[in-house]
Amino acid sequence: MLKADELGRIELTERGGVSVIRRDIGAARWWARAFARRAAAREARALAKLAGVDGVPSLLGWNGHELLRGYIAGAPMQQAQPRDRAYYRDALRLLAVLHRRGIVHNDLAKEPNWLVRSDGRPALVDFQIAWTRGRRGALFRLLAREDLRHLLKHKRTYCPEALSARQRTILDQPAAHSRLWRATGKRLYKLIARRVFGYWDNEGQGRIRD
Repeated sequence: MLKADELGRIELTERGGVSVIRRDIGAARWWARAFARRAAAREARALAKLAGVDGVPSLLGWNGHELLRGYIAGAPMQQAQPRDRAYYRDALRLLAVLHRRGIVHNDLAKEPNWLVRSDGRPALVDFQIAWTRGRRGALFRLLAREDLRHLLKHKRTYCPEALSARQRTILDQPAAHSRLWRATGKRLYKLIARRVFGYWDNEGQGRIRD
């Protein structure tokens, strides 16, 4: 068991002798099941569009009730605390590949969504709220920039000396919707996340419920 909350259960298991990650929608609370199913379907679409990308889990199956994705061995960012410049160079390249394929992650502020693999390279997980439409209009570019800015915030935390002048400028200029979110909706989000889902910090781990 990796995580269990109102949106279901996530487990590390085996299929055919191979380690896989299983997201069980049937274990979600009745009132959250429809949302959990939509989120899993969105993740499945994102992973399908990112097939073959190194550093992204492979989609192994989605039947409307169970999502199976490949297991990537590694430690979450908040545990590994990557301080190597090469990690962030590779992370920028990985992010660029996502955006070229028309995918915006939309949840990169959470450190557990960034993995540090055994060889030091980055990987990304949890595409439940990803942009999967593929169209690269103004909104896509805005959200993609926020993906980048969240990565740079992590870089500022663990490897600040490697930030370029341009990257510092990006950090100092959050998008308008991000400023509005922090001023208005973020407090409500935190209240719901803490009271309903048990998320108490930016790690987003959630509680293990009975």
